[in-house]
Amino acid sequence: MTGPHASPPGCPLEGLVVADFSRVLAGPLATMTLADLGAQVIKIERPGTGDDTRTWGPPYSRRSTTYYESLNRGKRSIALDLGDPVDRETAFEIAVRADIVVENFKPGTMDRLGLGYGAVSARNPGTVYCSITGFGSGAGRDLLGYDFVVQAVGGLMSITGHPDGDPVKVGVAVVDVLTGKDAVAGILAAIIARQRTGLGDHIEVTLLTSLLGSLINQGQASLETGTAGRPMGNRHPSVVPYETLRCRDGLIAVACGNDGQFARLVTVLGDAGLAGRPEFRTNADRVAHRDDLVPELERLLCAADGDTWVDRLRAALVPVGKVNDIPQAIAFAEELGLSPTVEVGVGWTRQLRHPVSWSRYRTAAPTPPPDNGADTDEVLAWLSATDPRPSPTSVRE
Repeated sequence: MTGPHASPPGCPLEGLVVADFSRVLAGPLATMTLADLGAQVIKIERPGTGDDTRTWGPPYSRRSTTYYESLNRGKRSIALDLGDPVDRETAFEIAVRADIVVENFKPGTMDRLGLGYGAVSARNPGTVYCSITGFGSGAGRDLLGYDFVVQAVGGLMSITGHPDGDPVKVGVAVVDVLTGKDAVAGILAAIIARQRTGLGDHIEVTLLTSLLGSLINQGQASLETGTAGRPMGNRHPSVVPYETLRCRDGLIAVACGNDGQFARLVTVLGDAGLAGRPEFRTNADRVAHRDDLVPELERLLCAADGDTWVDRLRAALVPVGKVNDIPQAIAFAEELGLSPTVEVGVGWTRQLRHPVSWSRYRTAAPTPPPDNGADTDEVLAWLSATDPRPSPTSVRE
C-alpha cells in the first residue's frame, strides 16, 4: 500500500502509511519517529487551531512554535473537523487505508466518533492501532494525563532534586518522550507479527506505566526492600563516585563504574593511596563512606580547572565530562562527528536528528513540519485513487 506521496526508497519502513490522530508530545514523537524511518504519516488536525503545540510559545519560529516543529517533521497535514459527519468519514477512510493508526484522545473518544479500533479493524483487520493514554482505559480513564503530573504521581519527582529540597521534575517532558519511544517499539513489534499472521492489533501505552518501567534499578530496589527511594542530587544510590565533583572553576561529572576506574581516577588526581584505604577499596566501601571520600576528591580536584582534569582523566580512561548546556552539548556531538542535527528545508532552522544510524538502510530525507491542513488536497486525491477496501494482504504489499 502506498500513501499520498512518494515513499522514500531504502528506508526501513518504506511503504507503510500512518494515520496520526495524536497531538502534543508522546504521539507526535512516535509518528515523527515512524516518518524518520520512512513511513508516510498523515497528520489529522482540527481546522484553524490544529495541534495544541502550535500555540505553545514562546519561543516562536517564523511559522509556528519551536515546540510544534520539534515533533512534526516529515508529515503531511489534513485539516478535518471530527465533529462534522463528512470530515469524520474522510478521517475514517484515512484510518482504514493506513497500516498504523496512532491516537491519544481521552479513552472512549475515538469509539464515540466511530474511529475506534473495532470499527477500523472491521474494515481492515491488518490495522496496527496504537492508543496512548495517561492512566489507561480502565479505572484511570477519566484522569487527565500530562507529563508533569505523571512525573509527580509516578514517583520520578520523589527521587529527583537535592536531599534538602522540594521534589523536582526533569528538565524535559521525559515521560512523554519515554512513552513515545515505547509506542514505537510496540507498533513495530505488531508490524512484524502482522507479517506472519496478516492481522494487526490494538496497542495501549500509558504515560504512567512507561514511567514506572523506566525506573529500572530504583523501581526494583523499592520492590525488593519495600522502601522508597530518595532524592540524592547528582549522586548515584549504588555507585561512588558517580556524581558531579567540584574542581577549581566549576563542576565535572565523574562516573567510576568499577574499582579499576576508581584507582585510575585517584592516581591521576595525585593520591593513588586512596584506592588502597579499607574504607574506599571496593564500591560497597565507597558507598558506605561517600561523605568521607567526596571531600578528599574535591580537595585534589581544586588544584586545576575542569578542562585540565577532563583531558587528563579521559586519557586515563576514566569516564568524565564537563557539565554542558544544550548548545555546548550539540557542539560536543559535532566535534565527535556524530552529526546531531539535520536540515529540514531551505529557510528552516536545523533540527535534532533521528538518533539511529544505519549501515544498510537510511532515514528519510526530512521535510519541514507542515502548516495546518497544508496537504488536504493531496491526501484527498490519494483517497480517491486508492482501494477503499484494504485487506491484510494488500496492506502488506
